[in-house]
Amino acid sequence: MKFAVIIPARYQSTRFPGKPLAMIGHKPMIQWVYENAVKAVPDVWVATDNDEIFGTVINFGGRAVKTLSTHQSGTDRCAEAAQIISAKSRFDVIINIQGDEPFINPVQIEALKSCFNSDADIATLIKRIESEEEIFNLNRPKVVTDKEMNALYFSRSPIPYIRGAENSEWHKAHTFWAHIGMYAYRFDVLQKIAKLETGLLEKAESLEQLRWLENGFKIRTAVTEHQSMGIDTPDDLQAALQLLEKNQVF
Repeated sequence: MKFAVIIPARYQSTRFPGKPLAMIGHKPMIQWVYENAVKAVPDVWVATDNDEIFGTVINFGGRAVKTLSTHQSGTDRCAEAAQIISAKSRFDVIINIQGDEPFINPVQIEALKSCFNSDADIATLIKRIESEEEIFNLNRPKVVTDKEMNALYFSRSPIPYIRGAENSEWHKAHTFWAHIGMYAYRFDVLQKIAKLETGLLEKAESLEQLRWLENGFKIRTAVTEHQSMGIDTPDDLQAALQLLEKNQVF
């Protein structure tokens, strides 16, 4: 089975314009993402609509493709990029790694790859929740799975509800799982989901992956012990620099 990593990267960002080019140590953020991804999968491309990001990737020796500027999500950008690269080489599975995840651990990518030993359409990562605060954090999507680790539902609300227990005891009464937003898709599935209309559950929760579940696609989950660090603001960048200085990247 052939895997490719596509890293969607856009310049425009409300909270942090140009963040893929922000320097972390002596390298731009996008280079950190690229070099960590290539440790797990040799075929890696950055997908961007920005000339400066494109040029930066080419200059450090990476591969990049230009995509449209009208995409509403990283998934849509990955779908177009996958079509472009498939003109030269066909890949069975496309792995989507966000361009603002500089310290992505290659072990996480390997976990995504392992999901395709089954009949999964899509794969994603989950991490055990250890605290009451995290369970009730609405910015921390949760997931419940079946016995085969296929996702049944994702929600910002705590799921499942623990009847008869105080909130402070929920994390002791049940194993809760947080969703880590990394995805892999079979090539044909990626092309299909990029054409789907927004679903009712997706609108309610503002979670893209619910669109896929609503349309019957199977999402296999894999457990990770690593918490990825997304850079959304300049403050996040400073935190990343501190981790780098302390050599606590992984």
